[in-house]
Amino acid sequence: MIKCLVIEDDDLMQGMLKEALSENYISVTLAETGDQGWALFQEEPFDLVITDFKLPGMDGLTILEHIKSKAPETMVILITGYGTIEGAVKAMKLGAFDYLTKPFLSEELIYLVQKALEFQNLREENRRLKKELLDHYAIENIIGKSKPMQDIFRLIEVVAPTPTSVLIQGESGTGKERIAEAIHHLSDRKNKPLIKVSCAALPENLLESELFGHEKGAFTNAIQKKLGRFEMAHQGSIFLDDVDDMHPGVQMKLLRVLQEREVVRVGGTETISVNVRLIAATKKDLKLKIADGSFRDDLYYRLNVVPIVLPPLKERVEDIPLLIQYFTEKFCTRCTKTLSFTESAMNALLNYPWPGNIRELENTIERIVTVSQKARIDVSDLPENFTSKPKWKPQSIKSAVAEIELNHIQKVLKMTAGHKKKAAEILGITPKTLWVKMKELGITG
Repeated sequence: MIKCLVIEDDDLMQGMLKEALSENYISVTLAETGDQGWALFQEEPFDLVITDFKLPGMDGLTILEHIKSKAPETMVILITGYGTIEGAVKAMKLGAFDYLTKPFLSEELIYLVQKALEFQNLREENRRLKKELLDHYAIENIIGKSKPMQDIFRLIEVVAPTPTSVLIQGESGTGKERIAEAIHHLSDRKNKPLIKVSCAALPENLLESELFGHEKGAFTNAIQKKLGRFEMAHQGSIFLDDVDDMHPGVQMKLLRVLQEREVVRVGGTETISVNVRLIAATKKDLKLKIADGSFRDDLYYRLNVVPIVLPPLKERVEDIPLLIQYFTEKFCTRCTKTLSFTESAMNALLNYPWPGNIRELENTIERIVTVSQKARIDVSDLPENFTSKPKWKPQSIKSAVAEIELNHIQKVLKMTAGHKKKAAEILGITPKTLWVKMKELGITG
């Protein structure tokens, strides 16, 4: 049975409200003051609250704010006189469902109550369907219904149970660490450690010590023995992020660990066997790093047994609504808020290029949820970069491929100091084909 809390200090209005609601099989609890109503609400849950705007003690607006902070899903209807309509409109912006202006008929009340309850049921059904959608298009907290992401999900499910090394490639913010976590948690090593190391965060000597450990006295300040990350990850997995930033000297030692399945601590001589599943990630093209001599090709082939290439967010636009929903629910739960987006606001978010990828999207939604005082977000409520004219426009496949070719050829030519024959060898094409491509793309030099 639907439970309704009525907060009204006028006896006649109380009686009319209770009679009308009870006749429609709604259980009614009465309160005569705002303080009493708030105390009752804290004691037991209500599906609906009907409150007068002007009350002894705590007024209707304050009650609304308290209710929305404690139970944002509760429907609240305000009763107001002509002189307080402005305040009632303000209340709606804070999450009230609607308001009734005195005097009103019992039929008007019941119609509005039914609308509120229907909206509540629709919202619950919508949430249930969205949850089913998220569950269907998610794997280990990674969300995506686009074909590239579905292909990646299937690959993860196949490769996770194996001990094979995986190389995850993608721009910053595309979720490489989440992919590594999914591979580990879906493997038979899930009850063992997943050790994470950022190769970009440490200089060569510290990274070597971090990965392989060191013996006491191995170098200045080495006052005691330190276990390396590979030893800590024994029988589990190790995730090497930004492996493209790894110094060549450490690359050589990492290669030996992968080949021999054993480590030697810095300053030590003892070989220590390790059983570790390696997952590496890079934001750069390692083949270009190999070509300029900054990355070992033998290590690349050891890492790149199973490649997983993550697309940037702008290439998986159909996933953006799912991600917005996921992050909105996540941060609304944290902030005890209810929040949704208008169609125009959603279109603005969909048309944004998201250069920072999923990380930028998550941070944006967190900011919107945190600072918003409204339950319904419109374009004007979005950060400034969404209200200005978008600079990015969707490209055709042909123009997108041409842009990729242009950038790649220019990088290789720069790397070879304009030596076309050497550039053609790196690109895997003939010098004549390179000349034709340069002419087509307008590359001079």
